[in-house]
Amino acid sequence: MAEAGFPGQHTTTTTVTSSTTVQTNIRFDPSYIKTVPGILKIVQAGASLLGFICVQVASYRSSRSSFFAWISMMAFWFTGLLLGLYLFHLVEKFYKIPWLKIELVFCGLWTFFYLIASSLVVAWSVISAFAAAAFFGYAAMLAYLIDAYLKYRAVQDGGLAQGTRVVSRQTAATVTTPPRVGY
Repeated sequence: MAEAGFPGQHTTTTTVTSSTTVQTNIRFDPSYIKTVPGILKIVQAGASLLGFICVQVASYRSSRSSFFAWISMMAFWFTGLLLGLYLFHLVEKFYKIPWLKIELVFCGLWTFFYLIASSLVVAWSVISAFAAAAFFGYAAMLAYLIDAYLKYRAVQDGGLAQGTRVVSRQTAATVTTPPRVGY
């Protein structure tokens, strides 16, 4: 026999709706460089370029400095290209491409590559240009690490690189009680 006040059946229905809002027109938006991802991209590109210049002006050349130069130039060009794509909203135009995942992989790899490259050139820090290059390499590594974390969180939350996605949840509960039986 069911206890008084205790429902016999309980049904919960959850409806999730999602809508994506993007503008597919190409436009210049300088406000992007004031956002956290924009500032990180500028720091990444700047530290990469400065590290490259430092390692190139060194009087001593080695495979370590060549590896650092390659890592820093690849980072500079890829990050610069992404910065341009975001500034002109081309990322929003091609919103079907998984930009956040691409950036997550790139930022994760370049964090690791900068750790190795900067550690290699800091071992030769008797040359002051290598010490400066290592400083900028570690700065770029930190910026890529923060960016990778932010991209990871955005991917987990189902976010978009540009544009907005609105997710709304509606929960409805239905309670059915059995008819009362007389005593």
